[in-house]
Amino acid sequence: MLQQNTIAKSFKKNWGIETIMLLAIPAMIENILQVFIGVVDTYFVGKLGTEAIAGVGITNLTMNVYISFFLALGIGTTAIVSRYIGAKDHEKANHAVKQSLIMSIIIGLVFGGINLIFSKRLLLILGAEESVLEYALPYFICVAVPAVFICINMVLSSALRGAGDTKTPMKIAIVANVVNAVLDYILIFGIFNFNGFGILGAGLATTFSRVLSVVLLMIKINAKEAKINIYFSKQWKIDIIMLKSITKISIPAAVEKLIMRSGQLLYGGMIVKIGTGAYAAHNIAGTIETFSYLPGMGFGVAAATLVGQSLGGKKKDEAQSYGLMSYFLATGFMVIVGIIFYIFAPFLAGLFTEDEAVIGQVVQVLRLIALFQPFLCVTLVITSALQGAGDTRFPMYSSFIGIWGIRVLGVYILCMKLGFGLIGVWIAYVIDIIVRGVILMNRYLKGKWKEIKFS
Repeated sequence: MLQQNTIAKSFKKNWGIETIMLLAIPAMIENILQVFIGVVDTYFVGKLGTEAIAGVGITNLTMNVYISFFLALGIGTTAIVSRYIGAKDHEKANHAVKQSLIMSIIIGLVFGGINLIFSKRLLLILGAEESVLEYALPYFICVAVPAVFICINMVLSSALRGAGDTKTPMKIAIVANVVNAVLDYILIFGIFNFNGFGILGAGLATTFSRVLSVVLLMIKINAKEAKINIYFSKQWKIDIIMLKSITKISIPAAVEKLIMRSGQLLYGGMIVKIGTGAYAAHNIAGTIETFSYLPGMGFGVAAATLVGQSLGGKKKDEAQSYGLMSYFLATGFMVIVGIIFYIFAPFLAGLFTEDEAVIGQVVQVLRLIALFQPFLCVTLVITSALQGAGDTRFPMYSSFIGIWGIRVLGVYILCMKLGFGLIGVWIAYVIDIIVRGVILMNRYLKGKWKEIKFS
């Protein structure tokens, strides 16, 4: 747990670099592990055939919508917990975690019920054919119905990060990865005299690893030495005022995620019309680009936590400096990733396909986005810093302008009307991140977010 005086001393010594790194690196590793768990699942399920891969993919499309709400609740939890921890009001921090946990259980159960009742209908709406439905339905029911465990997991992890503990979520993610990988093999294919469950086994492995994560997080958050403690507290009744505070922060964050998802869905449909090769190249480039996000996301966690804690301790200038230093450090990492993209673009593209035409398009895209990593970093780190301060409305507005006003419209004009092809898609993307980057940084430097109050 980060003590306020320790943060202050560290900041004076090295502009907060050491403190930021202690928070950011575990968060970066956790993000890498979250990506890796999906890679492992896809690898094992791929052995069952293309229909099985499609079944998992369709399930994930639905889950991504739900996860947007869960992530938003996590953002609200981090913002409020970090503020109370910074103010050294641990009782209110504990109370906020309990209220977030109550909300996560309600939201998770509601989404789980929807998934159970409308499972087949949802998959058919998403375009699942009978051959795919055979695989998708058991996996969907097994993974999507217990959605409550994903929501609880995200809230508890966010609470720990808000208190300055990014190592615990990282360690638990390591355990979850190992358990998931082992159970994937055993439950999908079988071992000794056990024949395995096929794709159902993949769903069981995923759900079990999530349940295990929740159990481990509960143990950690209830430990006697922990400064966040929800088990030994007496009050567990619903607090409408606290729930309103959490919701006020979380709803704009949820809307922002939905704006991004819906925009991606729409311009993704436009890319399909360009051609199969272009769509394949777009997905490959997007998959590779994901790795450039990881440093920004990790330093974003550090920025959100330290901005919130500094504001709680009434250290507004220190809060702003932590956000900026987090941005500069993340930019350094992301520029290095951009250089790797630019130099090794042909090699990276060749890992995913042997089609020379597709490789050529991927190389063009990677070298384009490599040049604009600092702007992408703003949309990740500075957005998180603002959200850590409780300013979730402005990132929502900027996302609406960027995704719908620039990216979707830009793809339509450059690709559908002017015939720029895939490179036009990514030119629109670059314009989006530049405009949003400038808008977000301007908002941050003006400092209006420092005056946001929580009830």
